[in-house]
Amino acid sequence: MDMLTHTQQFLTIAWWLAFGVSVLLYIALDGADLGAGIFSLFVRDHDERGAIMAAMAGTWDANETWLIVAGGIMFGTFPFVYGSAFSYLMVPMALVLWGIMSRAVALEFRHLASPFWQRFSDGVFGVASLTVTFFGGMCVGAVLQGFALDTPAQGVPHYAGGAFNFISPFSIWTGISSCVAMTFSGVLFVRARFEKSEPIRQDAARWTATIFWLAIAAVVITWVWSAAIFDWARAKWFGPHFWIWGLFGLIALFCIEQVRRDTLKDKDFAAIMWFNGAALILGFGMLITMFPWIVPNTWTIWAGASPQVSLITFTLTMGGFVPVMIMYNWYQIWVFRGRISKLVGYGH
Repeated sequence: MDMLTHTQQFLTIAWWLAFGVSVLLYIALDGADLGAGIFSLFVRDHDERGAIMAAMAGTWDANETWLIVAGGIMFGTFPFVYGSAFSYLMVPMALVLWGIMSRAVALEFRHLASPFWQRFSDGVFGVASLTVTFFGGMCVGAVLQGFALDTPAQGVPHYAGGAFNFISPFSIWTGISSCVAMTFSGVLFVRARFEKSEPIRQDAARWTATIFWLAIAAVVITWVWSAAIFDWARAKWFGPHFWIWGLFGLIALFCIEQVRRDTLKDKDFAAIMWFNGAALILGFGMLITMFPWIVPNTWTIWAGASPQVSLITFTLTMGGFVPVMIMYNWYQIWVFRGRISKLVGYGH
């Protein structure tokens, strides 16, 4: 770190934060769509499954761009991390990409297909949503555990391991817990997007309490497990400044309590916003816990950063896009905040 210039240090931290924000926004925004897709696997009515797809028609593709932004930031500002981490996560990321592409095809072509292929598209949409969520969650768990690097005397450090080293009890658990949390987000999304008299909205309301407590349990188990196996997390959470992390927890608990209250009062839009607030607070808390690691025990942000000239060039060419995208996403959400009925179909 001493060898870095002040400009490089500043830009490295700024782009590290931008990367974290992009990942968290993807989880918060596309997580609702993915959760609604998982929920659709339990919906029997053909028109209701189509209506779930229609409910996200105006926003799903924009939500997914945050994943592209995160990858672009990683490629442009942390290229060594990009190369080694994607080698480590090649299998789960390939499955995530398969799921994203399959969801897109199902969404865009369902209304053009025959009844048989419409039912097939419904199944693909649900299974692909589950695939993206599960293997995306596995990627998070695998990154938190870190990976081995081969560092030659002359050359670029690269991943030293097999294609399936990402699999561990913890990464499998983070995949499962991601499915639970995103399903709850999807249930809140369905509640917020459909008329209160619609049966699908009432079905989602019946799911709420059960999935709520399952999601709480998943978060608690993940936190306890992380504290038990990650010394870098334990050192901060229970160190001299433990009260800072306690504040993150208290704010998240406040948001979660607001979710519970608002769902009971049928304030569905407020409930999903409070849930996203809790997810962002917890995610940002983990991001700060990891600092200065970008991949714990493998890459620090300083070791993985691009040279100063590359960081400056990337900042000048790409820096303005992030705030514009945030404003555009918020505008989309606000425009499409109204409720719909199951009579609505994607593409009509």
